[in-house]
Amino acid sequence: MTRNTSAERLAQSILAKADITINGNRPWDIQVKNPKFYNRVLAGGGLALGETYMDGWWEVEDMPDFFFRILRANLQNEVKLGFETVKAMAAAHLFNLQDRMGAREVIDAHYDLGNDLYMSFLGPYNQYTCGYFKNTDDLTIAQEQKLDLICKKLQLKKGDTVLDIGCGWGGFAKFAAERYGAVVTGISISDEQIAYAREFCKGLPVTIEHRDYRDITGSFDKVVSVGMMEHVGYKNYRTYMEAVSRVLKPDGLFLLHCIGGNYSAVSGDPWLDKYIFRNGMAPSVAQLGKAMEHLFILEDWHNFGQYYDPTVRAWWKKLDAAWPSFKGKYGGERSYRMWKYYFLSCAGSWRARNAQLWQLVLSKGGVVGGYEAVR
Repeated sequence: MTRNTSAERLAQSILAKADITINGNRPWDIQVKNPKFYNRVLAGGGLALGETYMDGWWEVEDMPDFFFRILRANLQNEVKLGFETVKAMAAAHLFNLQDRMGAREVIDAHYDLGNDLYMSFLGPYNQYTCGYFKNTDDLTIAQEQKLDLICKKLQLKKGDTVLDIGCGWGGFAKFAAERYGAVVTGISISDEQIAYAREFCKGLPVTIEHRDYRDITGSFDKVVSVGMMEHVGYKNYRTYMEAVSRVLKPDGLFLLHCIGGNYSAVSGDPWLDKYIFRNGMAPSVAQLGKAMEHLFILEDWHNFGQYYDPTVRAWWKKLDAAWPSFKGKYGGERSYRMWKYYFLSCAGSWRARNAQLWQLVLSKGGVVGGYEAVR
């Protein structure tokens, strides 16, 4: 029996636990094109699984269902972590990977790729975070519902001063200023996003600044952070919370919208870290709780992680349709497969509830009379 045959038999025995057959005829069955696939993935784990897909070594008709089955069966625990993954975890323990210099890495590698790329698949308010698909299957409606939900949870009213930490392409700032009459200051360290956001919000009471969260000053009625905490890093969670507390008025509200991890970790998924979100990681309940102690009172904790599945699938459908128009600007076939793997593997992960999407409403001393939760 050859080594590859032995590796294939082991791979099949593992996949069988999730009712996945190699070269089977169901939509979630993996189709292996290169026999080297087995040894590479068994030795390299999740990072190798993603890289072999980018290399064209395997296909699957229904990738979200494939990953849903893998994760619900906990097959990620059946293979080795791989040297690169172990090295990344060690580095996360030894160094602050999200210090000022490290925070730039994800900007340069991902967010500053090109605004036209992101605008091709995001909605009218440029939301690169989970939509609120309550009673709708339309991405645009879901994203506007998410923005409106945030404004309602913040009890936003005309004239309120709002700090938007990690303001992206200015979508929340524009929505809050147009719909609620808020005066918004957005901060980011992405040059591409800042340039776009300033133009996008022109004529509104919105200021967009190039500023690290560690340097924020001033005094605000409300603070919002949407999709930013995932880039802060576990060694900086307390620093982040202290920065928000420093600028939030005593009777103000802080809304934190972020991906949440099911357990405390010190690093993120190895494939996502290498190809999409450098130095990214999702905080756990315990990590956020520790970071906010003696600073904030938890008024509301809302989990709607199930809505990330339709969000990322909608993004991929739009990007897939737009990809030919870029004419190789963002890479060839391997880059195309990278984006496909990113969106559709994440869809399966969200469906499996492998990660969560949280919105926390926090106050500095507790809302007198109690806080009325909004859904």
